[in-house]
Amino acid sequence: MTLYVGLMSGTSIDGLDAVLVEFEGAAGTRLLASTHAPFNSALRDELLALNTAGHDELHRAAVAARALAEAQATAVHETLARARADAADVRAIGSHGQTVRHRPDAGYTVQINQGALLAERCGIDVVCDFRARDVVAGGQGAPLVPAFHAERFGVAGHARAVLNLGGIANLTLLGTDGSVKGFDTGPANALLDHWCARHRGRPFDEDGRWAASGTVIDPLLATMLADPYFDRPPPKSTGRDLFNAAWLERHLAAFPAADPADVQATLAELSVRTVAVALRRELPGVQRLLVCGGGALNVHLMNGLARLLPGVAVESTAVHGIDPTLVEAMAFAWLARAFIDRQPGNRTDVTGAAGPRILGALYPK
Repeated sequence: MTLYVGLMSGTSIDGLDAVLVEFEGAAGTRLLASTHAPFNSALRDELLALNTAGHDELHRAAVAARALAEAQATAVHETLARARADAADVRAIGSHGQTVRHRPDAGYTVQINQGALLAERCGIDVVCDFRARDVVAGGQGAPLVPAFHAERFGVAGHARAVLNLGGIANLTLLGTDGSVKGFDTGPANALLDHWCARHRGRPFDEDGRWAASGTVIDPLLATMLADPYFDRPPPKSTGRDLFNAAWLERHLAAFPAADPADVQATLAELSVRTVAVALRRELPGVQRLLVCGGGALNVHLMNGLARLLPGVAVESTAVHGIDPTLVEAMAFAWLARAFIDRQPGNRTDVTGAAGPRILGALYPK
């Protein structure tokens, strides 16, 4: 069987995406159907809270994992119905789960998931826990999407990059010589969404209009850019363990009278500036930047990237045939297929792992 389901919920923690994908030969990928399922406020708040230590968090994490699996199962059934496909047609589900801690420096990463419950509800084999094997092999466990990006978007002889603007931004660098590199550049939407929710009561800044209405606070931007993470060489990865509300508040302490719109403008500039600097440093001959993730729909961020990367074609992955909001979910369907075929799913030149590893754990139907 060549049909796989991919499930992804990223660091933005706004909901989950489900895709049904048909793989054709070595590199063919065809999207058959998709579903976006926003998290209800209770689940979203709990998943956000579990990113930091709290009371009775083991019990709370287990309850949240069950709620997440139930939401995933509903999304899988809806996606299959849209494609008029049956569970028996699907070889496996690739489920990323929800990252709540990412500490490769301490030898672990935690994605809330309930593969057993998902297999029970769907009657399909479930592959999950993709990141752990790379971490114990000395890798970052992230990003894992560059292998899929290389297969789907790479063009021989062309220097191009793929940028995922989720809660965190990550780059895949595809060199003219066929080389593949990748790493997390820093925050993308996580801090922007937090600030917008706090001051506007909205989950995100649509089209980046609020950020565009403000003025960048240059001294604040400078203090943020001084964070050591940005100058660290790859391989590297990050998440809400570092770039969170507390990190933002520490930097804002010296700017108590800052206008909220100006802070939003500064956070947007932080996102695009760190991407542009990293891209120029690591792939100086880049010709094209393909953008995916929710940030690809943010006009202000896309304009900012184009401004900082003159001579580089900045465009959505939609131009190349894939909805930008579905690229990561498709990647986890691809990783599930790699596991089923017993093929390595990591790129050691991306994560820094000791060698290629088969990623994931299987929960049979």
